[in-house]
Amino acid sequence: MNSRYVIAAIAPLIFLLDRMTKALIETRVSFWDNHSVIPGFFSIIHTQNRGAAFSMLNDAPDWVRTVVLIGISSMVAIVVAYMLVRSLFPGDPQTNWVRIALAFVLGGACGNLHDRIFNGSVTDFLLFYWQDYQFPAFNVADSAIFIGACLLILDMMRDSKKPIPTT
Repeated sequence: MNSRYVIAAIAPLIFLLDRMTKALIETRVSFWDNHSVIPGFFSIIHTQNRGAAFSMLNDAPDWVRTVVLIGISSMVAIVVAYMLVRSLFPGDPQTNWVRIALAFVLGGACGNLHDRIFNGSVTDFLLFYWQDYQFPAFNVADSAIFIGACLLILDMMRDSKKPIPTT
């Protein structure tokens, strides 16, 4: 099977996984319930984030959140989708790692964008903590965006170590 088809399937699969996990949490876990998975380290909770990452803009007026979080997120998703589709055509110089990274970012962005458009907030449910430190709750879409961004950074670092051709 052509690797380009597999890569093209990543974004929709991430979107579906994100939707399924959020639906499970929304229907089976009450708000702010805390189900300890690894005591002292990891819990499943149910929270709604009206803001951006780390609850930024959570208290902003609705129109600001709409313009910034839905408007800009939509534009970014369109640009990433364009870059991914373009990279899947034969002859495009992008590596499979870049294609995979773009697919992860696109799938995650579409998952969170769906929540913002239809619910006005994003369902978060993965909570990691240790002693008094607590990382903000997140979801599958956030994880995919983070993984995709890390892959893009690693690719840029790899490219920066290549010698510059001289003529």
